[in-house]
Amino acid sequence: MMNGDVHFKEIDYGFEYGSATVQRMCSDGEKGWVVMHVTTPRAEIQVYVTKTGKVRVFDYKNGGELKCKR
Repeated sequence: MMNGDVHFKEIDYGFEYGSATVQRMCSDGEKGWVVMHVTTPRAEIQVYVTKTGKVRVFDYKNGGELKCKR
């Protein structure tokens, strides 16, 4: 169940949810990838997703890709 006290607002190309703003940035219909941008008061990241589901996360403010170990 959702907490009614958490801020939510639809905006052009995305939404605000709590202190996060999520926006779609761009896509390539031919290759099938999409990019989303997530902004908070403390961070900005870009999430790149391929058509096969591979995810890459980039730290927009500090530069560079964030690596995850599996």
